[in-house]
Amino acid sequence: MTTTYYAEETRPARRRGRRVLITLLVLLVVLGGVLVAGDRVAANFAEKKIAEQVSQQVAAQKVQSGPPEVSVGGFPFLTQVVAGEYEKITIGLPDVKGDVEGNTVSLPRLDLVAHNVVASIDTLRSGQGDIVAKTVDGSTTIGYDEVAKLINQPDIELSEREGKLWVTAPVQIPLVNQTFTVRGAAELSVEGRQIRIQLKEATADGLPAVPLAQQVVENFIKNTSIAFDLPVLPFKMELKQVSPTADGLAVTATATEVPLNG
Repeated sequence: MTTTYYAEETRPARRRGRRVLITLLVLLVVLGGVLVAGDRVAANFAEKKIAEQVSQQVAAQKVQSGPPEVSVGGFPFLTQVVAGEYEKITIGLPDVKGDVEGNTVSLPRLDLVAHNVVASIDTLRSGQGDIVAKTVDGSTTIGYDEVAKLINQPDIELSEREGKLWVTAPVQIPLVNQTFTVRGAAELSVEGRQIRIQLKEATADGLPAVPLAQQVVENFIKNTSIAFDLPVLPFKMELKQVSPTADGLAVTATATEVPLNG
């Protein structure tokens, strides 16, 4: 009788324990949803305010672009907003237009990544105060048509081949009164705000076996070094590296201790 009485009494207790556990799980799920929603609201707030400040700063630096697309990285967002410190903020600037010696140069997009950004809640709310990034890394691609326009050589053709910049250009040789097409690889380098293209390995199609003609082509290859400026990038970023891609020259730039607002 003792054994039967004990089993009957524990069954309701077990059912009550399950109900308590289920209730706690439901509360945790609801609380988690509330926290996630609050986190997203905080992120949206920060993204909107930072986008407004960045847009004003870019305009002040005379760089034209579409509305900035801002995304706050890291998790949770809410603690970052409260602390006023953000691990990573990505900023996309579409349809960038800059000036180089009176010529408008178009960049389809400039992508920026700001690291360790300090921006207090009061600054975001009022727009007064500093929003500063420890570092900002930028990347963009300048199309080959834009490069040809910058170097003022519309007849030159640029492309990427096996990871190298490939140059195709006409060369006129007065000795035989003919124009020949020179093709070959070029090296890319960065010097300050300039990108330099140095022709290194090239051959001429159908070049006659005339020593003087061959010398003209060799001199052309040796002396073909073209430098051109990029438009001024926002936040005083300095060029870091350039490499050829199928779509154009991929350019990276960087800056430190960057104010993202005015």
